[in-house]
Amino acid sequence: MLGGAGLLFLASPAQAAEVSYKTECIPPAISGLDPVEGTTQVELTAPATAKVGDEVEVTWKFVQAASKNPDVLDLDANTVQPTGTLKAAGAQTGNISMTGPRENPAIPKNSAMKLSTMTGKVKLTAAGDVTLTPDAYNINVNKPISTDTKCSPKETVKPGATIKVTDGGGSSDGGATSGSKGGTTNSGGTTDSGGTTDSGGTTTSGTTGGSGGQTDFTGKEVSIPYACKTPIGDKNATSPVQINAKKDGGNYALTVQFKKSVMDSPADIPADSVKPSMEVKLGGADKGTVHVEGATNKEAIKSGDPIAIPDLTGTYKPGADGKSTLSPGVLIVEALGTTTTCTPTTNAVSLEIDTTAVEGGASGSGSGSAGGSASGSAAGGSAASGGLAETGASNDGALRALGLVAGTVILLGGAVFTFLPKRRAARR
Repeated sequence: MLGGAGLLFLASPAQAAEVSYKTECIPPAISGLDPVEGTTQVELTAPATAKVGDEVEVTWKFVQAASKNPDVLDLDANTVQPTGTLKAAGAQTGNISMTGPRENPAIPKNSAMKLSTMTGKVKLTAAGDVTLTPDAYNINVNKPISTDTKCSPKETVKPGATIKVTDGGGSSDGGATSGSKGGTTNSGGTTDSGGTTDSGGTTTSGTTGGSGGQTDFTGKEVSIPYACKTPIGDKNATSPVQINAKKDGGNYALTVQFKKSVMDSPADIPADSVKPSMEVKLGGADKGTVHVEGATNKEAIKSGDPIAIPDLTGTYKPGADGKSTLSPGVLIVEALGTTTTCTPTTNAVSLEIDTTAVEGGASGSGSGSAGGSASGSAAGGSAASGGLAETGASNDGALRALGLVAGTVILLGGAVFTFLPKRRAARR
């Protein structure tokens, strides 16, 4: 194919090589299980030669993943999706985002994970040898509930491929990191300024400054454990949460998103019966909280139908000059005449921005409501595909598939948290 104008340059000849490395896989926090270790074996395919300015495709084939599906749950076909990161070094450095399609055969209990081949593109910007080394990857399974397993190297990994790049007179704009190809990407899978890369290989924007006329600020996704007071007793739950902001004059319009927490409704839920709200916690230079809330469900939700996640929105009026942080705070959900209050058991900063105090701002207010709250969008929250991968290896510390406790689902911010039974006392 011809290069340029968004078309992939097909350099030749192609080369394929295998590389293996020890890997640690971190189960999702909701599982309560310990990390496990295994061996990842990857076959990388990339052009042997190319020119500066070429955009080339590289592929990551899983010969062996450091995981297996334990003897708890059969995984259905097309429920598993990998994403990962290749590290470029040598004449050109950077991270290359890799994504595979959600395509897999049915995976029986206690059998090896079958992960699709990931692909990505990189624009070559400098002459010389560019080495490609596999790094962290993430495994998503979207049934029975969306969760992630994050795997990262536990030793120095050898390069799996080398591209010899010659000076072809091409432009050198663009970096080593390029968008992935093949399959859907999860929310947070694109690169924004000021981003930090998580262990799963996806890049999300982290702390950001307010200089240079910037108006949009994208927070990083943080996993929040909650202690919940429910109508049926005390429960614990965990969900990924992200806080974004848009500057409007001296104020900031906040949007809080609950991610990867969608599941089918366990019962019929009438329209306008679920109302979530949160007190976003301020830190750093500023103090207090900001009230955000979401819209109620406009339509009735039938048992077995998916529950959409609404965004929680509100207005933040800064009360101090300097770097201020925003963290998910106390969550309150009113549903079907009951109230559930969930308090974070840890403070995790999702967003940091440079603020300038405005009249009536939040600093020192204690109760901290920073201006009027805005109504959340109706069932409009973004929901990224995710999943639980059963990671088992030499220590047989297999992640057990999430067991659903009948009747103990709690609506949190429009999402559904499922509480787990206690870990089995006996382990193989």
